[in-house]
Amino acid sequence: MYTVNEKNHELAGSVYFLSDLIGIKILNNEKKIGKLRDIAIREHEKLPTVTHLYVARPFGHKPLMVPWERVSSINPCRITVDLDSLEKYEGEPAESQVLLNDHILDKKVIDMDDNEVDVVYDVKLVLRNRVLYVTDVDFSRYALFKRLGLKPIMKLLFSGTNLLKKETLSWSYVQPLPEDIGRFRGAVKLRILKEKLSDINPIDLADILEELSEEQRLAIFNELETGHASDTLEEIEPRVQRTLISSIKKERAAELINDMTPAQAADILSILPAAEADGILELIDKENAHKIQHLLDKQEEKITNLTTSHFIKLPPDTTVSQVLSQFKDMAKDKDEIAYIYVAGEKDTLVGVLDIKEVLQAELNDKLSDIMTTSVISLKPDNTLDEAAEMFARYNFRSIPVTDENEVILGIILYRDVMNLKHRFV
Repeated sequence: MYTVNEKNHELAGSVYFLSDLIGIKILNNEKKIGKLRDIAIREHEKLPTVTHLYVARPFGHKPLMVPWERVSSINPCRITVDLDSLEKYEGEPAESQVLLNDHILDKKVIDMDDNEVDVVYDVKLVLRNRVLYVTDVDFSRYALFKRLGLKPIMKLLFSGTNLLKKETLSWSYVQPLPEDIGRFRGAVKLRILKEKLSDINPIDLADILEELSEEQRLAIFNELETGHASDTLEEIEPRVQRTLISSIKKERAAELINDMTPAQAADILSILPAAEADGILELIDKENAHKIQHLLDKQEEKITNLTTSHFIKLPPDTTVSQVLSQFKDMAKDKDEIAYIYVAGEKDTLVGVLDIKEVLQAELNDKLSDIMTTSVISLKPDNTLDEAAEMFARYNFRSIPVTDENEVILGIILYRDVMNLKHRFV
């Protein structure tokens, strides 16, 4: 017996859609034995895997449950299996088996508040290393038209438009199906729950939101507390950022923008229509709004408008023990926590150290004992281009900005400079 991919090596990584497979002929020893009626899966780890093919046979013959291991080859026209005896595999699906066609296709997709937002029109499967995975549910109009047999007509009428854009949602964001699946006639529900949102990293949450429909995305985003929402918004791609900000109240948008550094805020507001951006700026802190406006208007290339005061600054006689015991409070709401800036009288910058140096030091050591005194800094009249060159040369996460008396005025972050450099330089 040969198995999937041993005969057809070119099938590695092949993608299939359930609607294309249902009804295709099943061959055993080059003889047609029936048609594919359904596909049974097992929810295993992150993505479900196919366990059996449910094969309908001609009138008078019992259906077959063919284990996936007995599949020799698969393509959109036919599936070949290797069975020594058909009688051995006769039977019906067990009550506990999940069937894609029967249990998933045409089911409603509901959000975490049980609001209907979509319908599953198709299911995506991917073949990798002899295993057929269920990777996505498809709720696009493209899938709907294909199911209705209208795909050729729709391509002709709407060629070049986004009407036929495919919209899929990873199965990993779907809640586990009920154990009594045989009686399942409910809806497909998202895995993302309100009480779990705060535990999701902003980068991961941004990835999730980008995959959801506008209704689902807005429902989830509105549940985030301000800091988490602001951090997540920064990580979302511009197209989705624009849609989200336009969908929420101006007051909420202003609250989120005000929680960002001026550079981050300018980066997001720059993708909005001018009138919408101006309306949000009117509602935020005046000092922040002034800095952001300068960046948006491209009238000020000096780094002063990119600085943030949200960093850790401590006197030289602070001990390592004090830093470690109070670090959680020190780091709260800070834009940079990897560096500790040491300031003497009148906020004169005298040193800097990495938090890793603190962790490796003795508890009784003072910051003045372990800090680096040769501090690289920028001046208020330095340009964005000069700051970018300094970041490229030293590979720092942030650089302090000091006046002529070495008084620390703030710090400038690598991500802010490098994200904006293309726009101003």
